[in-house]
Parts: sequence; structure tokens; C-alpha cells
Amino acid sequence: MEIARCARRLCFGQFEMDEKTGELRKDGTKIRLQEQPLQILQILLEHPGELVSREALRKRVWPTDTFVDFDHGINNAIKRLREALGDTAETPRYIETLPRKGYRFVQQIQSNEHRVRSLAVLPLENLSRDPEQEYFAEGLTEALITTLAKIGELRVVSRTSAMQYKGVHKPLREIARDPGGAPCAHHSAAH
Repeated sequence: MEIARCARRLCFGQFEMDEKTGELRKDGTKIRLQEQPLQILQILLEHPGELVSREALRKRVWPTDTFVDFDHGINNAIKRLREALGDTAETPRYIETLPRKGYRFVQQIQSNEHRVRSLAVLPLENLSRDPEQEYFAEGLTEALITTLAKIGELRVVSRTSAMQYKGVHKPLREIARDPGGAPCAHHSAAH
């Protein structure tokens, strides 16, 4: 079944951080960063404008059974992160240092969240080649529409409106662009 997915990206300056994948991009180009600097960035982005203590970073980034010089590790991770962002400690655009306390993300963050608010369930196709099984495909279509309509935040296009696409072989993107179109759920039924 094809369904548009929800993606949350945090945008700041020329950068975009995908919360799900942990990828950092600058103007659409992926930036390679080690795991610790990326984890620290994610933590700072979770608390924009707030002080995040060095101890809080240590607890989240390094497990308790890890034996490492945490101060050096945090300093090195912040340094690499600033290099990737083109930021400096002296004139911070993104990460401000609060001496002996921790760090604060100072840039404004915009959430670029895409949610599916409406959906059209296209008529399921009977792949059994038995015309008497058509009722099965129609019943499944109706059951999907009824079940999805129970989701409070989701508007489901009516069965009558979706039936105009029965037997139509257009790309889903084209159907979704039709007037009154919505992201589409499409599948087939074989019995």
C-alpha cells in the first residue's frame, strides 16, 4: 500500500536536520559528521534557547560504562559541530558556550512538518480474474475507508468520489493533483 509519510525536519539557517534519520544537510547536501557531534546537535535542537549542561550531554551521548575523557570528548564534538555549521565560539550563530555550565542553541528553528490531513482510498483492483469476486475488492475498499475515517485528524475522501478512478490507470501523483485530490492509498486484492 502506498501512503504519504509524515516527516519532521528542523530547519535553521541554511541547515536542515531530519529527526528520524539524524541526517544533517546544508542547502540540500548531506554533511558528514561523526556520531557524537550529531547526537549533541540533536540534543541542542530538542531544547532551543535553553541551557543544556555538559553533564546532560555526557549522560545522553556516552553510556555510564564508557571510560573516556568526557570533557575532551564534548569539547571535540562541539568543535567539529561548529566547523560543520561554520560557527565560532567567539561569535556564535548557532551554538553559544556558557562557560563551566554548558551550551545553548541560539538560532531560530523552524519545523518543516508534513502531515497527511486527507486521504483517498482508491478502489481496490480485483486481480483474481473472476468477475464474481469483484464484491470482495469493493468490500475491502469500503472497509479501508470506514476504518481510516475513524482517525480523528484524518479526512477521508468519500467512496463515491474515489470510485471515479475505478479501472483508471493513472500515476498516483497525477490523481492526487486532480481537483479535490488527496494523497492516495492504493492496493489490489486477489482472492
